[in-house]
Amino acid sequence: MHTILVATDKPFAKVAVNGIREIVKNAGFELKLLEKYTGREQLLEAVKDVDAIIVRSDIIDEQVLQAASRLKIAVRAGAGYDNIDLKAATSKGVVVMNTPGQNANAVAELGFGMMIYLNRNFYNGSSGIELRGKTLGIHAYGHIGRIVAMIARGMGMDVFAHDPYVDKIVIENDGVKHVADVKDLYRKCQYVSVNLPANKDTKESINFDMLNLMPAGATLVNTARKEIVHEPSLLKMFEERKDFRYVTDVAPDCQEQIKAENSARYYATPKKMGAQTEEANINAGLAAARQIVNFLTKGDKTFQVNG
Repeated sequence: MHTILVATDKPFAKVAVNGIREIVKNAGFELKLLEKYTGREQLLEAVKDVDAIIVRSDIIDEQVLQAASRLKIAVRAGAGYDNIDLKAATSKGVVVMNTPGQNANAVAELGFGMMIYLNRNFYNGSSGIELRGKTLGIHAYGHIGRIVAMIARGMGMDVFAHDPYVDKIVIENDGVKHVADVKDLYRKCQYVSVNLPANKDTKESINFDMLNLMPAGATLVNTARKEIVHEPSLLKMFEERKDFRYVTDVAPDCQEQIKAENSARYYATPKKMGAQTEEANINAGLAAARQIVNFLTKGDKTFQVNG
């Protein structure tokens, strides 16, 4: 019998755990839970006899993979998977998957929540500005980007998108203007929503030269990863462009310096919380369980992210 471990420092909602348990039981497998664990030793002990593992932001590195001698598959319940050592997993023959799209609506809604919060001066009673009629650029038109576009169009924004991996027709069929050159996206748009994955090509790719192309009232919205934005460039933008604003759900390392000098033009959530909704929590957990069952019973590798 296969054993599936759910290892979550930040647990899934109870309804999600119940749903995972039902999926696992119906497949004839056993479920183990490790929730709110307080030490790495607990995780290392729990993975020793499992065939599959579901995690959220929990770190699955080479040490964990070495301890998990039976492990065949690890699924990150969410879109990003930089908390799993892909190279080490591949070397041990462990399949790694994510659950793309399950958190997309939650992340997109948070982006707009942060924009509105900033535009209304943190609800301090003073006069703010509206999003209607403004230009929004979507940098990466995946699951999140498409929902961002849908919300933005509903709010009356003029929406542009750049993504070299998405067909122009797909973007235009959504009522969004396609932009072939990423620099043109930044030139055209007062607001830019960054939805890029973190990899060797994207890390620190949003730099001063790119940001400084933005028109007056430039606002960068980052619901991706902090590593995407080059932090010295971020500080330079705040210093040289007094109109520049930044909202993010993943605080940069230089946050305290930004807040000390530009508190009216900056907002970061207390922790990364783009996927922190009941619905996203449930969707991602159930998707992870189904993917594991499909892999173990049918060899389905549809969402594999390692080689």
